Amino acid sequence: MHVTPLAWTLTIVVLLGVLALDVFVVGRRPHEPSTRENALAIGMYVGAALLFGVGVSWMMGPAYGGQFIAGWLTEYSLSVDNLFIFLIIMSRLSVPRHLQQFALLVGIILALVFRGVFIALGAGLIGLFSGVFFLFGAFLIYTAISLAKDFFEKDTEEEATDNLATRWVKRRLRFTDEFHGTQLRIREDGRRTWTPMFLVIVALGTADLLFALDSIPAIYGLTSEPYLVLTANIFALMGLRQLYFLLGNLLTRLVYLSLGLSVILAFIGVKLVLHAMHEYDLDARLGFDGEISLGVSLGVIVGTLAVTTIASLVASRRSPSQD
Repeated sequence: MHVTPLAWTLTIVVLLGVLALDVFVVGRRPHEPSTRENALAIGMYVGAALLFGVGVSWMMGPAYGGQFIAGWLTEYSLSVDNLFIFLIIMSRLSVPRHLQQFALLVGIILALVFRGVFIALGAGLIGLFSGVFFLFGAFLIYTAISLAKDFFEKDTEEEATDNLATRWVKRRLRFTDEFHGTQLRIREDGRRTWTPMFLVIVALGTADLLFALDSIPAIYGLTSEPYLVLTANIFALMGLRQLYFLLGNLLTRLVYLSLGLSVILAFIGVKLVLHAMHEYDLDARLGFDGEISLGVSLGVIVGTLAVTTIASLVASRRSPSQD
């Protein structure tokens, strides 16, 4: 797939323009968006992603268009778990509802930065040697096991807000007890003092970093084109802030989401290992075809998410603690 420098430039300029507009609006008027505002924004972003996929199919062929759609759907689905961690952070750090939109926006921008870095690193490693897919696959399988373990041990909430980075910040810096709008630092009693919003940003950024480590190898299991990987990630992150408010308490009812994502990541990890074996003709020597088609991958991903969602809603309806 050949993408001209002009296409790269136009894509980055347009997407950064959208983000700059969002930053300006949120910075001037932090608030809890209405249901109508959220629905319109999500519809706009989803429609833009689908139109972009059509454009890729028209300009570069349906195979690449299908890879973009598959990657976008996968990243969008995986990002819902990111929203759940964001919800935990907002709750445990007592972020006021009208300030959560600002915090989410900063978290999403940090996610874009981290994923951009890992996309470039991933593309460079793939270009050096195809054996990196063994490493990607093994990492995803390890992550899947860790997710399943966390699900059964129920220790996600504490890890989200009490990780190494947040503990270091709390030990080294002086904080106020109350939020001061969207300000990260104020002058109190003649001293520069950090606000709880800065701690929220640190916690969100740490979560973004960990999710970038998971999501980039996952999408490289569906497409090896850096342009498609980057745009799929950007479109998947756009609208998450609105989705957070639109879903509301529904996020807390997706009790089996992490377990479902562990299945998806394990599947893609195995797919990457098989792909690496195919690159070295190891599958042929063992008498099987190691490649798993994109259609099968989408079927597993969509099916797992559907079962996970239905089972979660049924379980949360029966559980008194979810009422």
